[in-house]
Amino acid sequence: MNDISDDSFFASVPVFDQFEGVTDTNNYRRLPDDWVLALADIVGSTQAIMDGRYKDVNMAGASVISAVLNALGKGDYPFVFGGDGAIVALPGSMETAAREALAAAQRWAEEDLQLTLRVALVPLSDVRREGLDVRVARYSASPFVSYAMFAGGGGNWAERQMKEGRYAIEPAPAGARPDLTGLSCRWNPIESRNGEIASIIAVPGERGVTPEFRQLVSDVVAISAEQSRDAHPVPADGPALGFSLKGINREVRATAPHTGRLRQRIIIMLQIALTVILHKLNLKFGTFDARLYKRDVAGNSDFRKFDDGLKMTLDIDAHRLGLIRALLEKAQADGIARYGLHSQTSALMTCFVPTPLSRDHMHFIDGASGGYAVAASQMTGKTLSIDEITP
Repeated sequence: MNDISDDSFFASVPVFDQFEGVTDTNNYRRLPDDWVLALADIVGSTQAIMDGRYKDVNMAGASVISAVLNALGKGDYPFVFGGDGAIVALPGSMETAAREALAAAQRWAEEDLQLTLRVALVPLSDVRREGLDVRVARYSASPFVSYAMFAGGGGNWAERQMKEGRYAIEPAPAGARPDLTGLSCRWNPIESRNGEIASIIAVPGERGVTPEFRQLVSDVVAISAEQSRDAHPVPADGPALGFSLKGINREVRATAPHTGRLRQRIIIMLQIALTVILHKLNLKFGTFDARLYKRDVAGNSDFRKFDDGLKMTLDIDAHRLGLIRALLEKAQADGIARYGLHSQTSALMTCFVPTPLSRDHMHFIDGASGGYAVAASQMTGKTLSIDEITP
C-alpha cells in the first residue's frame, strides 16, 4: 500500500458489480495505516423520529458526507450513509480540513435543524491497536457511481467510542457553516409498488463474521434478487416528478446563508420547473437530459450496502419479506446474527448532486417511517412504535 498515494487508494480498490460480492473477502482492501475515520450521528434521533422529523435526521446524516467531501475537494474517498449518521474514511493529511468540516456541520445541524450532531475523528492506528480493522470494497451500483462497503469491525468500534464521548471535536463558532453544495432532498417519498418498504439490518453475532453469517447475507440477498429489479425501491425510470416543498426548504437552509435564501429558493424552483418541462416534452437543455437524469437517479441509488453488517432498504412483497424474516430469526436464535427489520409504505431519498450535468450524482435511500434508525433500535432493546411519519 506504500506505493499507492492517498488520493488514488480508493480508486485502486477493485470494483465488483454484483452485490453478492459483499461477502467475498477478496474484494476488500485494508485502509492505509495513517488514515482516519470521520464519524457522526444524531443524538436523540429516537425523539426526532417520533416527532416526525426523520427527513431532517437523514439530511443531517448526509450533510457529513457532503461537508467532508466538499472540504477535501470532492476527492474519491470511501464513505457510507447510515440514515441518522455517516462515516467517511480519509487520509491523515486531510484531518484538519475534515475536523473543520465536521465542526461546521455540527453547528449547522444545531442552528438550522435544531438537531444535535455528534462528531468524531478516530485514527486507524487506534482501531488496529484494538485488534480490529477497517477494510473497504468498491461496489459499482451503476457505470457512473460506486459505493464503499466497510468490513473488519473497526467502524462499529469507532462508532461506540464516539457515543461514549471519545475522539470528540471542538464545536465550531456560532454561525459557522459547512460547504453543503450539492446536498438536496427535493423528491417526494417513493411509494412501495410491491407491498412494503423494508429497512433491514443484520450484523454478526458474538462469534463475529463466520461462514454462517456470510451465508446468511448471501441468502438474504438471493431472496431479494427474486423480486423485480432486486427489490430496488426506486422505479427504473426514476422517481415520479413530485417534489417536496419541505425538502426544498431543507435544501435552501443547507446551501444558502440567511441573506441568500430567497434567491436560492427561486433558483431551485426554476430548476424544478425546467426539469418538469424538459421531461414532459422530451427535450434537452444543453447537455442536460431530464429523462436520462431520472434514470440515473435510480441506477445510482444506494439502497443496499455492507457496513460491518448488511443494510438494505427494499421494495418487497409479503411472501419474500416473510422468508427473509424467517432466515434472520433463525440466525439470531442460533447466535449467528442480530437483526432489525422495519416495514413502512414508502422510501426517502437524500441526494448529493454537485452538478446535474455530470452522471455521477449520488442518492441515499432509507425508509420514510423511521427506516434504519428504527431497525437499529430493535437490536438495542429501544424499539420504537411508529404508525406513520410525515417526512
